[in-house]
Amino acid sequence: MNWIKRRKLPVVEAIKYDGHLCLSPESLWNTLHSTFNITLNHQVDLNILNEIEHKPFLQWFLFSKEEFKQAISNCNDLLVSRPDKLTWHHLKSIINIANSCFKLGHWPNYFKYSSIIIIPKPNKMSYDQLKAFRPIVLLNTLGKLIEKVIAERLQFTVISNNFIHPSQLGGLKFKSTTDAGVVLTHIVQSG
Repeated sequence: MNWIKRRKLPVVEAIKYDGHLCLSPESLWNTLHSTFNITLNHQVDLNILNEIEHKPFLQWFLFSKEEFKQAISNCNDLLVSRPDKLTWHHLKSIINIANSCFKLGHWPNYFKYSSIIIIPKPNKMSYDQLKAFRPIVLLNTLGKLIEKVIAERLQFTVISNNFIHPSQLGGLKFKSTTDAGVVLTHIVQSG
């Protein structure tokens, strides 16, 4: 992989799964697929959405050039092999594509394609178990960029309209483990 420092790979005789060795590409594929995609066909109970307090309807505005400039400015221009072979450098003029997706109410399947690279975790005693490996998912760059801008906008909207409980700290901008520690300390001290 040209995007990381070359390393000597660990010696692996054969991965074991359910007491059997994976000796063919088909058995290895089935093992990896059943391990890393275990929630693929799980059903989600959508009735939980009925319990959420109704908030006022907000209009979705078209994307601006500034939103994409900000999202791209934080990205690395290094070549990374994604399924679409595009780099951040090539994606400076995609606002029309993003706005068209929202106008049409359609998210192209092309944005959903991904490649998975399975790499060994460092310093494991044995590499015959799947837990010694980590899957890395590479998504199409164009879809990732649009999703990044959507996430920024959604986070701003839900925070500014008090849609998120004040104790929710994970994954939010300007929140850190220090904030979580302060909340935990307050809860413990207040009984």
